[in-house]
Parts: sequence; C-alpha cells; structure tokens
Amino acid sequence: MHIKLIPSFELSKSFLNLHHKLYLVLKDTAKHQGLRNQLVKLLQEKGIVDKNVLKAINTIPRHLFLNSSFEDYAYQDKAFPIGAGQTISQPYTVAFQTQLLEIKKGDKVLEIGTGSGYQTAILYLMGAKVYSVERQNELFKQTSALLSKLGIRPKHLSFGDGYKGLPNHAPFDGIIVTAGAPTIPKPLMAQLKIGGKLIIPVGEENQIMIKLIRKNETQFEKHECGDFKFVPLLEDKK
Repeated sequence: MHIKLIPSFELSKSFLNLHHKLYLVLKDTAKHQGLRNQLVKLLQEKGIVDKNVLKAINTIPRHLFLNSSFEDYAYQDKAFPIGAGQTISQPYTVAFQTQLLEIKKGDKVLEIGTGSGYQTAILYLMGAKVYSVERQNELFKQTSALLSKLGIRPKHLSFGDGYKGLPNHAPFDGIIVTAGAPTIPKPLMAQLKIGGKLIIPVGEENQIMIKLIRKNETQFEKHECGDFKFVPLLEDKK
C-alpha cells in the first residue's frame, strides 16, 4: 500500500522504515492517510509552517494512539481522553509546541508527560533523541508497549516525576512539557543547554504557552505564545 506524503519533503530512511512497520503490523488505510492530508491542510491554515512538523503529522497514524471508540474522530483537531485522567492533545497544540522547539535532527529532547505517546512519536520521527517521563504508571506501561510495537524507540522512557526532569541525562537541546504547571519548574530550567528551549504551558485553570530560551548559565529569555488549556502537571510531593 502506498503512503502519499507532502511532495516537497525529502524522505528519510527512518520515515520509510516506520511506514513499513506500521503497514506490516497495524491497520492504517488509505482513508486514514486522506484524513491526515486534510488535517495537515487545516494546520497550515492555522499557521503551522514548519515542514518537518507537518510531515510528521502527515505520517503518524494518530488513530492508533486513541481508544478504538474514538477512531472515527482521530483526525479532527480535538483532544480526547486516554485514561488516568489524561488526554491526547489536539493536533494543533502538538504541532504548535513542536514548532516552537525548532528541532534539528539529532537534538536531545526531554518530554515531560509521555501520555499516549503521540507527541513522542512526532519528536522521534523528526530525528530527535527523545527522553520522556510519564507520571501515571498504567499509562506508562500501555504507551511503552505501543511505541515498541510501532518500532518507535525513544532513547529513554521512564515512569517518574516530571517536575524533576531527568538530571542524569541532562543537558537537553529542548524540553517540552505536555501538561499545565502553575510555575516553571526550576529543575527543568537547570537541565537546558545554553541556547536550549523550554516549551511549557503555565497557569492554573488556563495556561499561557511559554517559550524559554537559555542565554547563558544564569539568564533566560521568555516569550509568551498564546492561551491554551491543559491537564495539570502532577508533582510527587514526597
């Protein structure tokens, strides 16, 4: 079965390998690809311009990261529940946060909140070395199994407290937080490389998307990038 990608993009070996595995192992049809094509057009209309982000959205079968009861709605620009009180973010939010990271192939990226694994897959497909932490144990187990089945292999996937990051694997070129935090956790700031970017929704009920760029050892440049609504980032208080 042929997968149609946006013609202007250069195919990489990782894309071809992933497509091969997806078609051998799981159900992904021409209909699904058509829906992804439509989703990409919608994201472009909403202002997503990073071609590598659009290519990844056009490739990853989002319906496989959802409960089968939501399959018919998988390519709508909506968030859906995935269990444990968590959600899979709407595609626009995934694309927007990823675009803010300005990922280059080989970048070391920390993801706080593995969730369904959809964002993890997008980062992986874009050539990032992905380190991801999930706070909900059942979700961690379920998503770990799915990513393995898809042939998506992050550098590190663990169950733990996202507020603490992964100091043993730091520093990172980018950190992306997929849940709302009342403030920016200082441990995450400390784990950024000089020039690295932290993308995090900050606020209680509603959040402002913050892009924090590390300028040197002590200084950060802060950009506010619009209003969003996320589930809360859980912290282990122990």
